[in-house]
Amino acid sequence: MPQADEPIYCSQQINIPPELPDILKQFTKAAIRTQPTDVLQWAYAYFDALAKGETPPVKERLEFQLGQPLEKPLTEGQLGILHRQLGSKPIIELSSLEEKWRHLCLPKDTLEELLRLGSFAEELKWLHFLSLACSAISENLTLAMKTICEILTTDLEGGPARIPFSLFKELYTYLANVDGEIPKEHVDTVINHLGYDVEKQDGMVSPRNFMSDSCPPLSPAL
Repeated sequence: MPQADEPIYCSQQINIPPELPDILKQFTKAAIRTQPTDVLQWAYAYFDALAKGETPPVKERLEFQLGQPLEKPLTEGQLGILHRQLGSKPIIELSSLEEKWRHLCLPKDTLEELLRLGSFAEELKWLHFLSLACSAISENLTLAMKTICEILTTDLEGGPARIPFSLFKELYTYLANVDGEIPKEHVDTVINHLGYDVEKQDGMVSPRNFMSDSCPPLSPAL
């Protein structure tokens, strides 16, 4: 029984905002696609981004491997979210990256290792960090560059995943330098080989170009 001083409500007095059902529906779909490890932390970041008119931390689709949802600490889908949130500026502040990283409930030690490998400071070049992170989740440099193309391309999903050749050269050269065991001469050989394809593709390059049998491997066998 309600206390004497408690207000009594009836259904006619409760006003449900008409947009609430759709907001909750979109939130639920986003949570299912993103599969956050900490739902409360992620939910805070999701609604905070919506309130500020920013890009929310939501994957474009649920990621699978061998028919099962991915359970890796860092995935291409999560890197895609970070790129949509941070990629509008060539140089970003470390604090912004740390905030978005935390909102996705990603491991702090993984971020610290990437920052160490790239010798990043309080300000960092976003595409260099992104490419290094792609390398960290890939088996080899070729697959890392494929992932980079898939994140950066403006082609529709399932398309050729093209990016400007100038951007490919910058990021491939950067990763080769970080690797430290790929001779500059080999990098130049790969770039010169791809140049012939690029001339016929309006200055664009796609994974099928550098993954073809005719292209020298991005990382030579030692």
